[in-house]
Amino acid sequence: MWKYKNKDIRPGKSWRDDNGVLHPSNWNIWSADYKASMGITEIIPEEPPDSRLYNWSMDTDGKITSSAKALDDSGKVPGLKTTLKNKVKKQQKSLFDITDWAIIRKADKGTDVPSNIQTYRDAIRTKATEMENAIDATSSVDAIAKLWVIHKADEEGKIIKSGILYDWPELES
Repeated sequence: MWKYKNKDIRPGKSWRDDNGVLHPSNWNIWSADYKASMGITEIIPEEPPDSRLYNWSMDTDGKITSSAKALDDSGKVPGLKTTLKNKVKKQQKSLFDITDWAIIRKADKGTDVPSNIQTYRDAIRTKATEMENAIDATSSVDAIAKLWVIHKADEEGKIIKSGILYDWPELES
């Protein structure tokens, strides 16, 4: 992000200075010294926080103001814990939808549910309970941030997984 005094200017776009002079769209190739002499400054915005966990805004100079979202419900406003547990339930339902046909067939015709489907559905229930318990056990936004699954390579290049949220089992054939 670039500014001429308090006015935003963008590379590839011409702009007018206070004297009405139209500067070319390739002004960004000017040297740093020349840009400074023209009153052009580069504004490097701060990295915004995770919007799943923080409410934040950025001012015109790229400065971030943020506050952590509430963990617990406040009146009719759901907190982070409730929001995340609702997302787990929604994903769980979506995963069940894939195999509901087998449950309906069992209720309708008495045909046994294939064992791989029953195992999968049981694993989904278990995993959802683990996720909800992990969410309930947190006491800070930082603790919640550690719940998301992250894959990183260690020094030897081996992939290490951390976190629990949204790491669902897969249906075996």
